[in-house]
Amino acid sequence: MYNFSTKGVCAKNINFEIREGKLTNVEFVGGCPGNLIGISTLVEGLAPEDVVNRLKGISCGSKSTSCPDQLALAIEQLVLVNA
Repeated sequence: MYNFSTKGVCAKNINFEIREGKLTNVEFVGGCPGNLIGISTLVEGLAPEDVVNRLKGISCGSKSTSCPDQLALAIEQLVLVNA
């Protein structure tokens, strides 16, 4: 299980696992429940690289980041760096 402390967004942490090369058990702690459950469901079963390619750089309003962007950063920092 990976755990990532977010910065600049409403969600405080993101937890997820990688099994057989696919993202699974994605959980955002805090933030907007409906949107974050939706994101978690949409990325479930995708390859980490695909999630990064789809979500990296998304902003939220005037913020330079977002919960989806933070998930992409978490995957980059925790998974892809060690691949």
